[in-house]
Amino acid sequence: MDQPLWIPEEHYREAAAAVKQRLTQSPTVGLILGSGLGTLVEEIKDPLVIPYTEIPHWPPPTVSGHVGRLVVGELEGRPVVAMQGRIHFYEGYTMAQVTLPVRVMRLLGINTLIVTNAAGGLNPGFAAGDIMVIEDHIFLPGYAGFSPLYGPNIGSFGPRFTINTHCYSSELRKLAHKVAAASGVTLREGVYVSLAGPAFETPAEVRMLRAAGGDSVGMSTAPEVLVANHMGMRVLGFSTITNVSLDNTESVDEVSHEDVLRLGRQIVPRLAALIRGVLRELPAYDPAQSENQPEL
Repeated sequence: MDQPLWIPEEHYREAAAAVKQRLTQSPTVGLILGSGLGTLVEEIKDPLVIPYTEIPHWPPPTVSGHVGRLVVGELEGRPVVAMQGRIHFYEGYTMAQVTLPVRVMRLLGINTLIVTNAAGGLNPGFAAGDIMVIEDHIFLPGYAGFSPLYGPNIGSFGPRFTINTHCYSSELRKLAHKVAAASGVTLREGVYVSLAGPAFETPAEVRMLRAAGGDSVGMSTAPEVLVANHMGMRVLGFSTITNVSLDNTESVDEVSHEDVLRLGRQIVPRLAALIRGVLRELPAYDPAQSENQPEL
């Protein structure tokens, strides 16, 4: 299978056109759901389901827990597009392919992205079952040259050099805390570390990432957020802490993907309540709040 390091603009537009011709409404909010969290889409009203295989150039996920379909409908009165299953770099896709869905969402008119992931807890104060709103991220594959913005820049999508100071909306984080407090949900806040995967971290890596300022660690999210920011979208991110990262080689505890999926399902009701509450009170999108604005 051909693995392009970058994707031509017409491929994004062809994918968006294929989705748009099936829409009966104009969604403004996009949802990217992590491992074990795809059941959130069951709460979307009047869903239009589009398998990824029916969208040109859209790569299908290969990981258990990621169904592989786009669901369009209403949630708390908001027109939304939800990805039931995301694509990961470790599956053999390029960063351009991993982030294609975000650019397609933007072409569909999505201006707000809510992204979730299953993550390990680096912060010693976190416990399995916690939910963390993402304040910032550390994207180590990007440091190694695997940026989703690698290659020729598509000027109509965003600038060559993006400002990433405000990748995660402060306004939406504050709203998430307000909703959590009102609903009795404990909400952490911190820095998400995005790795390439698929191996879980060694104890030495856990200690290093913690020392670098990381609070949670996973294998997704940062690439999608960088592309969303490049295209002027506002972003709200959540990590569900499905396991505590092990920092000692003598530990008798174990971490498995099955445990991640199981605990992720247990967190879903609280995360669903948070997302629904945010959608109910979602402020109007203000393009002036973004440093980057596409010409779509």
